[in-house]
Amino acid sequence: MHLDTQVTVVGGGQAALATAFYLRRAGLTPGKDLVLLDAGAEPGGSWQHMWDGLRLFSPSTYSSLPGWMMPAWDDARLGYPPRTHVVDYLTRYEDRYDLHVLRPHRVTAVVRADDDPAGRLAVTAGEVTTAARFVVSATGTWDRPFWPAYPGMRDFAGHQLHAAQYRSPGGFTGQRVLVVGGGNSAAQILAEVSTVAETTWVTVRPPRFLPDDVDGRVLFATARARIQALSEGRDHAGVAGLGDIVVVPGVRDARERGVLKAQPMFARLTPTGVAWADGTEQEADAVIWCTGFRPALRHLTGLHLHGEAGRVAVGGPSGTRAVREPRLHLVGYGDWVGPASATLAGVGPSARATAADILARL
Repeated sequence: MHLDTQVTVVGGGQAALATAFYLRRAGLTPGKDLVLLDAGAEPGGSWQHMWDGLRLFSPSTYSSLPGWMMPAWDDARLGYPPRTHVVDYLTRYEDRYDLHVLRPHRVTAVVRADDDPAGRLAVTAGEVTTAARFVVSATGTWDRPFWPAYPGMRDFAGHQLHAAQYRSPGGFTGQRVLVVGGGNSAAQILAEVSTVAETTWVTVRPPRFLPDDVDGRVLFATARARIQALSEGRDHAGVAGLGDIVVVPGVRDARERGVLKAQPMFARLTPTGVAWADGTEQEADAVIWCTGFRPALRHLTGLHLHGEAGRVAVGGPSGTRAVREPRLHLVGYGDWVGPASATLAGVGPSARATAADILARL
């Protein structure tokens, strides 16, 4: 199936939906002028694949995409909304705005169609191809979990998995588990696993915890302040960034149980565990690497956009336009394409600016 379209959006998660919302609101018709191609078999983006016990950092009203507020989470006794609530919201969001997401269609290539008289970009997703005047890449990072390289990783006889592969603590009952990483994922996964296993938390740098009364609402306000400062050309160095660990109920419980104590990073893995530089060794049955993700941009390889630092340079009025290919925009990959743009609450400004940039040139 081949489609000629004004805009092709690559992705079906929060960044893709937010951008499509603004393009649709401006008059582009989903399924005709506007096409969304999602690699996932079902709606929900990466939220569909995250661990079962994951919860938001704030109430539903602070985790909404543009146009429609996330419905309230009824059972406040259990804390903030779980990931299943987010999946349901994103599913209903694309239905609400009739966005006609085509799935499952994984985009494998975006290239310049040199023989196209209209000067469009060619997008390939299996049996589906599009020719688009503009392409928005909104694939996120979930497909590219980052695995650090440590000596002995191949020799370790236990189980190693990335946070992207973790779903629930049940499989670790009675085991000795090392959790590696100093961010929110590591803290929350450690909190869960420590209820059924003997856990050790290992971090490169000492973890930094936000005060107990600081949650996603404060982080949302902080992100907004950074966006406002940037838009006005003001210095935003004094506006704290996101990245500290939010003390959600599960993490608070782990702290009260005395298991939320981080050790320095080990030097290598051994067949039976890990070893530190001073010769100290510890046995382990499993290692969970909560070491983050990288932007999933393999489909853009044919455009040759990466600079010397390995990152695609962006700019333009939206801050998301690829410098080396102005028909391409990148949305939702984090601060380098827009402050807090990798979050539900923070992607809206980048999505709005991207849509405005594209519409001004259509």
